[in-house]
Amino acid sequence: MVCFADDTGYSAVMPKPAAKLLPSLSVRIDLDSDSRIGPGKIQLLENIERCGSISAAGRAMEMSYKRAWDLVDEINRICGQAAVERQTGGKHGGGAELTPFGASLVARYRRIERAAMAAARKDLASLRSDIGRRRKAAN
Repeated sequence: MVCFADDTGYSAVMPKPAAKLLPSLSVRIDLDSDSRIGPGKIQLLENIERCGSISAAGRAMEMSYKRAWDLVDEINRICGQAAVERQTGGKHGGGAELTPFGASLVARYRRIERAAMAAARKDLASLRSDIGRRRKAAN
């Protein structure tokens, strides 16, 4: 990830292109039947932490400020406490930062994700190999 200053004075996070081996594992944590935390919301929180701005974090993910704010509001609501805190004032109108709970949420999610990936690594590699063989045989 690379942060740079944009014309508003905030930083934006631009993801580095990365080759992703497929199939891959994606973790979504269902908190109840209608509430979930997954890779998109966690990435948004990480971008907010790096950029100090909801709008810059949203732009880095090619989403509108409204969409980014709606997701932040949803995260705060479903967790029953603030993961992101807006700051008012300042030269460019304030910003946003993760609360201690928000930082903990990101860290826990990433630990769960690493543990799940470690548990699935061998099976994903086998599946990748099996699919690759079947595709070559089909050509």
